[in-house]
Amino acid sequence: MDETVEPVDEYVTRAPARALRPWVGAYSGYRQRGVPPVRHLGLPSPWLTVLITLDDTLHVLSHPDPRQPGGRYDALVGGLHVRPAVVAHGGRQSGVQVALHPLAARAVLGAPAGELASLDLPADAVLGPVVDRLRDRLSTLDWGARFDLLDRWFADRLTTPAAALPAGLGTACRRLVGGDGVATVARATGWSARHLTTLVRRETGLSPSALGRVARFDRARRLLQHDPGLRVSDVAALAGHCDASHLVRDFHDFAGLPPTTWRAQEFRSVHDTDPLLAAGSGDDDELRGPRPHHARPHRVAGLPRP
Repeated sequence: MDETVEPVDEYVTRAPARALRPWVGAYSGYRQRGVPPVRHLGLPSPWLTVLITLDDTLHVLSHPDPRQPGGRYDALVGGLHVRPAVVAHGGRQSGVQVALHPLAARAVLGAPAGELASLDLPADAVLGPVVDRLRDRLSTLDWGARFDLLDRWFADRLTTPAAALPAGLGTACRRLVGGDGVATVARATGWSARHLTTLVRRETGLSPSALGRVARFDRARRLLQHDPGLRVSDVAALAGHCDASHLVRDFHDFAGLPPTTWRAQEFRSVHDTDPLLAAGSGDDDELRGPRPHHARPHRVAGLPRP
């Protein structure tokens, strides 16, 4: 940490425009300078990650797929994964992070999310040179204007007709994320379990059972983070685990450490502040579990109604 630098520690979140929900979950912006160096875990979640840096590159020490070497990124697109990434900074970092629904990948990224499974890719390799122009523009704006620009940018991409997704897939994913088993969802859709598995893996990058487990783990992680008074057994019950030992096993599988250790070590990281809760986008977030019946997003052309 450079004590001669005036510390900067900014973290700003905002929900996307209503017409973009639930395809875009939340925006989070951060700028830190003159703070202690940090190494933290990028944990599995049911959202794709689009991250665009502002002043400093993103340093990924290790990726979810251990065969992928670490590196530095001006902008990154990350697929769904079941192992943590390890990210570090030396006292300064800045950027904008977007939580993107995997079923929006065809419209926004030009490919199904299954092609990104366990990968972190340079954003220009996925989106082309447009991402460099977007990064340059974001760097000149304040936070509110940055989020406004992202609203327009995602709206332009989401209103371009995408390859048709199977009718019922959005509902199937929502039910899996909400805790329904594969057999239950298959019966509800009229598909065989095998066909359901093929579709979900192709369009999200995870099997149906893995998608449900990752979503349950993500609910538990957010509860642990945002209510320090909750015991692990309370979190397990609220998140949908059978008991505390079930939650602990999930944490070992997805984070590589017990939940209490993660809460103590990771709470300091700006990346672990939950943009979905902070932005107040829960009512439109189908990957957080079943929504209230009154919370219906406006339809975006080219994407199925969830």
